[in-house]
Amino acid sequence: MDTYALHRGTAPLLVSLPHDGSAIPDDLAARMTDDARRAPDTDWHVSKLYDFARGLGASVLVPHYSRYVVDLNRPPDDTSLYPGQNTTGLCPAVQFSGAPVYREGEAPDAAEVAARVERYWRPYHDALRAELDRIHAGHGRVVLWEGHSIRGSDLPFLFEGRLPDLNLGTATGTSCSPALQSRLESVLGSQDDYDWVANGRFKGGHITRHYGAPARGINAVQLEISQRNYMDEASFDYLPENASRLQQLLQPLLRACLDD
Repeated sequence: MDTYALHRGTAPLLVSLPHDGSAIPDDLAARMTDDARRAPDTDWHVSKLYDFARGLGASVLVPHYSRYVVDLNRPPDDTSLYPGQNTTGLCPAVQFSGAPVYREGEAPDAAEVAARVERYWRPYHDALRAELDRIHAGHGRVVLWEGHSIRGSDLPFLFEGRLPDLNLGTATGTSCSPALQSRLESVLGSQDDYDWVANGRFKGGHITRHYGAPARGINAVQLEISQRNYMDEASFDYLPENASRLQQLLQPLLRACLDD
């Protein structure tokens, strides 16, 4: 069963979009609430936002299935990435709003979670590791760019107030080199169309933290984009003009990853 799509590029850059998938198997959807079946917590349209990355020579890895099936950016043992704060899990039982994903009594048990890890989570991570190894072997270095998006406001279950437009995460500077973080911050700081923060509410998920090994030439960075900047958060509609404007900033950010 195909659970992801991988485009192999020629540059030392891998763009991973682990929450772009929105498919939910029919038998699973039947157990969900009506609202959850809409998959509202999808990182909508991020693969379209990053469609220019192939032209830069980047590899691109995209899943087919929703984070409600399994969250590819969580550790397989479901250890909390943000202890003491509300969050959602490996096979989420609650939405970002705090509302339930499943009808009463229909949430997955431990055996089902383990089965989903083997069927959906592990193939993505096996592909991610193999592609990082391939690129690193060919170039001696690689940047893993984690592309994410989220509703930037009205999610009090997860955070108060309004998120900045752009949220750069480097696991508080441990998942990438100081030089790369400095280049990225320089690009962000050179513009005033979007506000931004580094290592704020979102410091990077499991993928950024687990795969980043700057001492070995493997740099990992996460960018969480507030969805208001390129789409209608209520209807999930893509807004091409807004997206095109945002891409004018995303492009130099990815180019900064290609600099030595």
